[in-house]
Amino acid sequence: MGKAAWIYAMAQTGVPTAPTICLTRQAWESLKTADVGSPMAAHWVATLFKLVQKGQLPPKLVVRTAAHTHLAGLARVRGAIEAPAKDIDAIDVKKPLGRAIQRAFDSYQVGSPVWADDSGANPKDDQIVIVQAAFDQPVVQMQTRDTNSGLMGPIAPSGDRALPESFTSAAGQELCAAVDRLAGTHMICLAALAGRKVVFLSARPVQAPISAILEAACDRVARGVWTPRQAVGQVDPGRLPQLLHARLKSKKRASPLAVGMGVSPGAASGAIVFTAEDAARYQARGKDCILVSLETGPADIEGMQAANGILTARGGITSHAAVIARVTGKPCVSGVRSLVIDSEKGTVQLGERTLPQGAELTIDGNSGEVFAGALPLMQPNIGGALGKLLDWADGSRTIEVRTNVETIEGAKTALSFGAEGIGLARSEHMFFSAERMVALRRMMFSQDLEDRVEALHGLVEYQANDYAQLFTQMEGRPITVRLFDPPLHEFLPRSQDEVEETAASLGLKISDFERRLERLIEVNPMLGHRGCRLAISHPEILEMQIKALVAGGNAAIQTNDVPVNLEIMVPFVSSSREVSWVRSHILALMEQLGMSPSETFKYSVGTMIELPRAAIRAGEIAKHVDFFSFGTNDLTQTTFGISRDDAPAFLAAYQRKKLYDGDPFVTIDKKGVGELIRTAIRRGRASNPDLKIGICGEHAGDPESLKFFAGLNVDYVSCSPFRIPIARLALAQAAI
Repeated sequence: MGKAAWIYAMAQTGVPTAPTICLTRQAWESLKTADVGSPMAAHWVATLFKLVQKGQLPPKLVVRTAAHTHLAGLARVRGAIEAPAKDIDAIDVKKPLGRAIQRAFDSYQVGSPVWADDSGANPKDDQIVIVQAAFDQPVVQMQTRDTNSGLMGPIAPSGDRALPESFTSAAGQELCAAVDRLAGTHMICLAALAGRKVVFLSARPVQAPISAILEAACDRVARGVWTPRQAVGQVDPGRLPQLLHARLKSKKRASPLAVGMGVSPGAASGAIVFTAEDAARYQARGKDCILVSLETGPADIEGMQAANGILTARGGITSHAAVIARVTGKPCVSGVRSLVIDSEKGTVQLGERTLPQGAELTIDGNSGEVFAGALPLMQPNIGGALGKLLDWADGSRTIEVRTNVETIEGAKTALSFGAEGIGLARSEHMFFSAERMVALRRMMFSQDLEDRVEALHGLVEYQANDYAQLFTQMEGRPITVRLFDPPLHEFLPRSQDEVEETAASLGLKISDFERRLERLIEVNPMLGHRGCRLAISHPEILEMQIKALVAGGNAAIQTNDVPVNLEIMVPFVSSSREVSWVRSHILALMEQLGMSPSETFKYSVGTMIELPRAAIRAGEIAKHVDFFSFGTNDLTQTTFGISRDDAPAFLAAYQRKKLYDGDPFVTIDKKGVGELIRTAIRRGRASNPDLKIGICGEHAGDPESLKFFAGLNVDYVSCSPFRIPIARLALAQAAI
């Protein structure tokens, strides 16, 4: 709503309002060229006379613009303007009133934001200048609500003197309440005294932190201004992460060394470290650190969890670093092209600055900025208002919200945010500890079935224990476990130390081991030997996982008396025959282990739709599964033919040239990827009416994408733990 509309709306509510004229640019351009005796000029003069109160002399005038900022010099000419002595003075741009009006319209330069249009568009026809009668008493600015606490005003804006008592009286409170009722957001009002009345002049929105916005929303419900349903609809879900993560107190005196992509929200400071081992050592000593790397991989996960934040030279919004950072709630900045690491010298270059390992660094995962030194941080304060709003949201929401996790800690965090299950448990991520990685590599490098089975036997115990903890933690809520899906290159030894360690564990000479290593290296591992292909080519790996799942489930039931609701998900399928083969082997293994679905141990088999062919052949695939879960990260990659880690190199140029509307890895591409999902759901449910549908990619935490998914009638979405509040609120708004 624009300033002129605020004034009109306030007058309609009966609040004392200053006499006001709203003049459009189109009318002003016509007036400037009109003859003084023309009907239009006469009408303008007559309108100005309406500002004169009965029995009083013509007041001085003030001209207001709807632009956020004024051109230099406007303030000097727009106030305390004498009423035109002649008709011609009312339209002459050289006279005080005409000059002020012209300067006000000139404030609408290209790109200048206007209050009248929230879209950011600036059409000249919508530009309005306001002419008001001036008051003898000083004009006062007052906020309708405190921008820090959300409490009802009137209150002086930050930095201003306390309000005069006349404006904090019942009349001032009534004015603030009326503006708040009408606006439903924090506002700054201009008001003046006319006798004992507080008169409204104009208002504009003012920024407030999300904590204050939530408190204000709950207060409006308590006052009966809004219903809970209305409160849910008025809060921007995209701002909720500000509540859940630390942020910088101020950047006023700090200049960033470099800017990348903010891929996981929050801010963090700490000493520069280059390896996961160093990060773990810093954590053990109780010191803060930032893990700085070209890119991260599975072997870095322990270090990422130990670090306060992550900074990488490569990657984008769905890169390994970004995904793990969001799951663990760590700030992360990726795609910093000016970042150069010199491991030998132990230095990192950011732009023109070189910093040694151990130097303090601050990253802002919201803006993507990187600063030297440890800047002061503001810790999150969730408060009760968020919980209240999300409870109201759950009353309107029909789609279940689950979480994507790798660890027990992640599951605990997700439950605290209201997760209703696990939509994606990445089983391969459970191996990212030193001893487990050695065991996994023994399996990968084994030359024959007997050696591989022996290596796998040791992994069953690890996984069974993890699954038992996960089932216990979730207390019967659904848990979707994705079968082993490692792009093998992520698990191969990187450093010479790792090569020597793995070779020793296998009892091999380094030269023999390196030959085996060469045979495992793939040209394109993201489309290589992974997912269901691994289970089909090495059934013993599938057998290990099923045994671990059953053992973990039974342990949870027997030890902690909790039911198990297991959903086994087959990844990276492209045909119904693949799914059929894997499903039949899973069910046969279950039978061998003496399992059948029961009230205490439920299990089902589904698949991840993440390849275009799987989406197109969904009707055939659906006959062999109980559920679909769309892996939108890989589905976007394979549909566009874009690597999510390499996309930052050209994506910004594509967006600037309007070749893409946005980043398809952030907001779902409705016309391409979205159409594949829509088609797959339609075909899948046509052949299997009981088919459950879920979304488990990073898009499940994006408010705009969630609106789209809600329209597809999915059963659940699954996102990282810290995005669960966003999903709960956005899905409720979609339902409303």
